[in-house]
Amino acid sequence: MNVADAVSGVDPYRESAVSNHPTLGAMESLQPAIALILGLVLGGGVATLVLIALRARDRARVAASTALPDGTAAVLQGMDEVAVVVDTSLQIVAVSAPAELFGMHEDYALPGDELRALARTVRRTEAPETQTMRLKRGVEPRLVSARASVITPRLILIVVRDITERERVEEMRRDFVANTSHELKTPVGAVSLLAEAVESAADDPDQVRHFASRLSAEAARLSQLTSRIMNLSRLQSADDLTELRDVSVDEVVAAAIESQSVAADSAAITVARGGERHAYVRGDVQVLTEAVANLVANAIAYSPQGGQVGVGVKLDGGVVEIAVTDRGIGIPEDEQERVFERFYRADQARSRRTGGTGLGLSIVKHAVQRHGGEVEVWSRPGRGSTFTVRLPAVPAPDDLPAPKKRKKKKAARDGARAKGEKKR
Repeated sequence: MNVADAVSGVDPYRESAVSNHPTLGAMESLQPAIALILGLVLGGGVATLVLIALRARDRARVAASTALPDGTAAVLQGMDEVAVVVDTSLQIVAVSAPAELFGMHEDYALPGDELRALARTVRRTEAPETQTMRLKRGVEPRLVSARASVITPRLILIVVRDITERERVEEMRRDFVANTSHELKTPVGAVSLLAEAVESAADDPDQVRHFASRLSAEAARLSQLTSRIMNLSRLQSADDLTELRDVSVDEVVAAAIESQSVAADSAAITVARGGERHAYVRGDVQVLTEAVANLVANAIAYSPQGGQVGVGVKLDGGVVEIAVTDRGIGIPEDEQERVFERFYRADQARSRRTGGTGLGLSIVKHAVQRHGGEVEVWSRPGRGSTFTVRLPAVPAPDDLPAPKKRKKKKAARDGARAKGEKKR
């Protein structure tokens, strides 16, 4: 070692040993790479921690936020069903337009104990759930299916579907099948028994004729019942009326009265037509004629022998009123709401005697409703009944012919007929 090396502090022997040792030289060359890797690891760890912290902050912000997700309000406004979004306090933060019919308004509390209980259950379980319940639409209770689901930690979406009509139709179908089966059982059983009676009385012509006439009557009753069931089923179907045109009420009333002329003559009952003329409605002439004919037939059946039935027409603003009045036995007040039910008869004994099916007034109700009208009854026991049909009026056609004057000959003939009825 020379003086310069001593002064500089370098040990030439050590430097020579390091340079000549391969392991130590390699380690010194790896030190920068190791430092770089450690820096990357540390930097990545710090970045990951920062990202986790930011995501946690975002989740906490979302969990604490009551803001609607993007597009939710627009979707609600475009829905035809009842839909609301509520927060943790069950306050409504967004609604669809139909929801207001059920008393659901933005910034108000969610109505209905069952609906609130459903929202609490879904918030607790965080799983969608559907329940059937009754909610009020105005003052009317409606059967609904409500489905609730979580859309954010603090918001729940509730969609309500009104299933009242679906349930009513299903109940109607069950009742219809049950009642029809019951009503068909009687004439079918009678036909079977009468057929056996005819066979057993083959050697007695008088008995055969008697049973044959009874058999024909039961067959006619069965035919009438099946025909009315088919008509009522058609009126209750969802299909629209196809044969729509401007219908003359005079034509409907005249055809209805004519169809019941045999029954009226056999009971010595006069059917008088009065009121206004040249009224028109929009509808199916066959369906309307059958409806009015059912009212006339009902009035004849429940009127005393030799009585009178009146059919009057009145124009009241934009409404045509067709009233059928009798002076028969009348209907008790507690039964008047039920006379339009299928197979319901106010007087069971009279219906059996006249062969009534209990479907006539139900057909009237559905026929009138399909034409956008209504039917109501006024009745007092012992004083008779008045059934009034109200239908939307339409203007008379422009090419309506002028009313013809009644010929004297026809008037004289009608007067003679009326005198003959009085003598009877």
